[in-house]
Amino acid sequence: MMRPERLIVVTRETRLEELKQRFVTLEQARFYLDRAGQDLGPLEDEHQRFDRALRAVRGAVPEDLPVQMVRRGMVSSFPFRDSDLVVTIGPDGLVANTVKYAVGIPIIAVNPDPDTIEGVLCRTEPGDFGHVLQRNLAGRADQKAVTLAEAATSDGQKLLAVNDLFIGRKDHVSARYRIQAEGRAEHHSSSGIVVSTGVGSTGWMRSIVQGAYRTASVWGASVTIPASRQARMPWDADSLFYFVREPFPSVGLGTELTTGHIKAGSRLSVTSEMAQGGVIFSDGITEDAIAFHSGLSAHITLSAQRGLIVEG
Repeated sequence: MMRPERLIVVTRETRLEELKQRFVTLEQARFYLDRAGQDLGPLEDEHQRFDRALRAVRGAVPEDLPVQMVRRGMVSSFPFRDSDLVVTIGPDGLVANTVKYAVGIPIIAVNPDPDTIEGVLCRTEPGDFGHVLQRNLAGRADQKAVTLAEAATSDGQKLLAVNDLFIGRKDHVSARYRIQAEGRAEHHSSSGIVVSTGVGSTGWMRSIVQGAYRTASVWGASVTIPASRQARMPWDADSLFYFVREPFPSVGLGTELTTGHIKAGSRLSVTSEMAQGGVIFSDGITEDAIAFHSGLSAHITLSAQRGLIVEG
């Protein structure tokens, strides 16, 4: 393993920084929150914890390794190189958004505040970063592969997802489309389709499954979530799961093709029947969504590309 040529540190604004951007000064932000009966103190403490994590990361980097800082908003356009080593400092959402633009590049995911952030992907604590970095520079660090989902549209656009893909409407109007999988096809009117990866099994997929079982039990079905379904799927799972949200039963509409696997070599095909408002986005990031209007089709598959998370 070659020594990286540069270290790319990806961060996102803290909530305190976002407030400052909105109100120009912290004094104005404090005044606004005071009037609303809220305290700025917890956000200041959160910012300080992030700042300590950032200083711990910067302080552990060898002097001969160039460092470049990148904000989350610039990740989609940043020219990552195969010779880079990437560090994210923030919650899992920041890691997911970085992985899909730094495919195949090792990422050390630092959790800046383990007491308040449940890190599924960001497992390196600030105090351990120096050790993990040195192991990586010496070629001894463990790297874990992350399965990605891919959406490819008929007009040549592609989008990767670390956690999940959403196919539907950008608003709360029902999505209309034709879905095809496993040799079957149906026309749907629903709240959209969610496609989850192994990493995403602890996120949106978990919420959908929990809600479905709970709803069924309230309506009289004797069901409980099997222990096997409660466990996390491996990050490198060789299949995706799709879920249709709230399919509406009506004349000409189906409700049978609503959940299933997308295995290697297979695909889920969706043809838009939405004159406007149709979108495909990944990992909850709507800024880089693909427009998905009538006349377009999308194929959802396991991506041949993989993300890499450094574990120590």
